[in-house]
Parts: sequence; C-alpha cells; structure tokens
Amino acid sequence: MPLLAALFFFAAFTTQLSAQTNLLVAQDGSGQFKSVQAAIMSVPAGNAANPVVIRIKPGTYKESIYVQREKRFFRLVGEDAEKTVLTYDFHAGLKGPDGQPLGTFRTPSTVIDADDFVAERVTFENSAGPVGQALAIRLDGDRAIFRDCRFLGWQDTIFANRGRHYFTNCYIAGHVDFIFGGATAFFDRCRIHCLRTGYITAASPPPDERFGFVFSRCTITGESGVKTFLGRPWRDHAATVWLHTEMSDAVRPAGWDNWNLPHREKTTRYAEFGSTGPGAQPTQREKWAKQLSDAEVRECAAERVLCGADGWNPGPAASTRRPAAP
Repeated sequence: MPLLAALFFFAAFTTQLSAQTNLLVAQDGSGQFKSVQAAIMSVPAGNAANPVVIRIKPGTYKESIYVQREKRFFRLVGEDAEKTVLTYDFHAGLKGPDGQPLGTFRTPSTVIDADDFVAERVTFENSAGPVGQALAIRLDGDRAIFRDCRFLGWQDTIFANRGRHYFTNCYIAGHVDFIFGGATAFFDRCRIHCLRTGYITAASPPPDERFGFVFSRCTITGESGVKTFLGRPWRDHAATVWLHTEMSDAVRPAGWDNWNLPHREKTTRYAEFGSTGPGAQPTQREKWAKQLSDAEVRECAAERVLCGADGWNPGPAASTRRPAAP
C-alpha cells in the first residue's frame, strides 16, 4: 500500500475508532442512539487507554440494561443523576418466559457483568415499588466505580454479587436488605435513606474474604417514624463495617439483627467506629458486634479494602457534590 494511502487509511480508522468509543444517547434523536442498550451493543469492548464512553442526555430511559462480560472498560456518563434515569419494573412475583415467577435474581433493571465499569451522574432505579424483591442493579463484574449516582428501590436495591466495587457520593434508597450480596464494596460519603422500617445491609461474603461492605463518612436518614437495623447476616460470615457515619434516629439502638439465627452471632463480622448522631449508641449495640480500635480502622481504608491481588485503587476520594435525593 502506498504511503499516502496508508496514512489516509490510518486516519480514517482512528476517526472511526474515536466515533465508536465516544457515543451519545438522547431520546430526542440528537445523538447516535435513542436507547442506552443499543449504544452498549454497538461496541464490543474498550480498554484501559481507550474506554467506551457513553454519554446519556437527560431523560427517563425505561429499558433493561445489560453490560455483557466481554464489554470491559465501559463508562455511562450522565449530566445530572436526578435527570438521567435508567429504570425498569421487574419484580420477583412476575412470571418469566418459562411461566415461573422471576424470583429475586432475575429482577435487576441493570446488570453489570463486565469488569472495569464506571458510571457517573446516573440514576439506577427499579420502579416496581414495595412489592417484594426488585433489584435496581446487579454487579457480577470486578472493579466497578460509581460516582455521584443514585440507586432507587425498595427491597434489594443493590445486589453486589461478586467482585470489588467503589461508590462515592451516591444516594441509595430502600427498606429491606437494600444493599446485599457477597462482593467487597466500599461506600464513601454516601447517603443511605430508609423508606420503611427494615434492614440496610445483608452481606454474604465467603469466609476467606476479609472485607464485605465498608461504609465510610456516610449519612443514614429515614422517613418519619422509620426504624432500621444496620445489617443482618444473609450468610454465616456476613461482614459489614460503618466508619465515621452520621446516624439519624432511624437506626435502632441494638444496631444489628441475627436474622433469627443465633448461631450466626459467632461467625458474623459486624463493627463500627466513630458513629455520630442520635442513632449512634455504642453501649446499646448487640454484644456480638464490635467497636473497632484506631489500628483496625486504618486497615479499613479504601485502598486496603479494594486492593486485592492486583493492587486496584479506585482513585481519589469523594466528589465535592452532595448526594442527591429524589
């Protein structure tokens, strides 16, 4: 191929690649796509140097979102989480194609099966309402990051099933086990809002995982009259830590629940440090939960919790924005 032709081909290829990895979704037709899922399906994968960036214009996108395992390094970027909403209304009682109820694990509005996913300024919602298990998002990949996002649901809002995940400056709403699963997840300066009396977390990491869910400098709020537990153990070795968290009176003095399984008190790893507010009552907490020492708290820094064998560090701490409520 002559040099001039080769240069022209390379320039055209580079332009095409750039266009493929910087996509715009807009319901009014001003972008390349009107559907978020259509944009996701248009590119096979990104890489660390050239991620697939899908910018989403404000709107409510009612569609089931699935980021397949092979689609690594995808980013969904909204302009404003309150105005950029990905939503669907699956719930456990609905019947699937096989005629059987969907059950918990087939209800996510969004499924992230790929590694190295990032979302910024997007709302992930399950709009089914208080009808039982209805997931807003399911995480099966590794190294996901959520910045300035909202997660709206009732029961089982966030299912962090496996992998490591970092949430910073996010708003998370629900009422029963609305942050649950076996993953390792760090929640940095997030607002946790309880819609009804219930339980915030239901962690289930395997026994050889040192950390489950760690909440740092978060805020727990609730609707009027709501009472909540910080967590209950979905599996025997549940692990959840609250650090420097401001707790409203929605948090019960006992703090933790054993799910009517007393034997789990011996294996569950529940702890706090530096809680503040009317819901912070360390002397009234369940005796099988722990108050951490200064040295133990230092071990709970995000870079230690999430590093794994590959030394992953999700980057700078929280955004300067405040978590947005509905």
